[in-house]
Amino acid sequence: MTAGPLIFRAVLAEPALGSTPVATTVVRSQVLRIAWMSLAIAVASGVIWLQLQAASTSGLPFGEAMTSDTLLTVLNETQFGLVSKVRFVLAVILAACLAFDRFTQARWLALGSVVGFIAAMAWTGHAGSTLGEMGNLHLTADVLHLIAAAAWIGGLMPLALLLAAARRNQVFAWASLARDAAQRFSTLGIISVGTLLVTGIVNAWILVGSFHALLITEYGRLLMLKIAIFAIMLVFAAANRFWLTPRLAFSSENEAQLKALRQLRRNSLIEIALGFTIFAIVGALGTLHPAIHGL
Repeated sequence: MTAGPLIFRAVLAEPALGSTPVATTVVRSQVLRIAWMSLAIAVASGVIWLQLQAASTSGLPFGEAMTSDTLLTVLNETQFGLVSKVRFVLAVILAACLAFDRFTQARWLALGSVVGFIAAMAWTGHAGSTLGEMGNLHLTADVLHLIAAAAWIGGLMPLALLLAAARRNQVFAWASLARDAAQRFSTLGIISVGTLLVTGIVNAWILVGSFHALLITEYGRLLMLKIAIFAIMLVFAAANRFWLTPRLAFSSENEAQLKALRQLRRNSLIEIALGFTIFAIVGALGTLHPAIHGL
């Protein structure tokens, strides 16, 4: 949710905004608001994650593990600690860029730092512990998987806000902007879904290994639940792409267009809720041994 809005702005919103200053101001304000709130949550949860990791690594009760010696040991002597420090530096750079967002260079640096911020998470999961050439493949797949998920699910929130603004401001400029942004987001969604499918297959091949393991292990059953929710998201995305977005081509006075804007926003919010459910499942998967090790 930190990366998605910034990707949305750079790839979709700014090319679509054109010479619409009012819409430009509204969209940039919305993107910055989401990015700041999400970054604050990411940093706060990262600190908690570090504390929990310190307790787990040391084997001490949580309260006893919250000492400077234990925390510094985790930070300085583990891969998780190294990744945490890298992500903290990237978070500081991102915060500075958001503070100076009026400058074009700051916006591009923000995009680069937030992509690194999300991609670095690959080294904290199962991919970070896979060795050799298989480990390189696993890390590459995980990085691409994370970025694609951020671009799609994270970009849905600013899209929903843009569609809501277009519905409130029933003028041609807003309608044209909403149509262009929805079309561009559909294209981004197709690229993201394709990336998620390919990298998901690679990750499943490495971590599950067989259909038998998929069926009999807790990891495999959770993964199937994730896939089922992902399939439901694809149904909503297909409806947005092939049914609702073309209906935005009507004039701004047409009731069908207003109804399409309302349904697009509703579907986007449903996709966000389903995406958050997938994030929760992924969090649970990260605490389990991969299915290939459970046989």
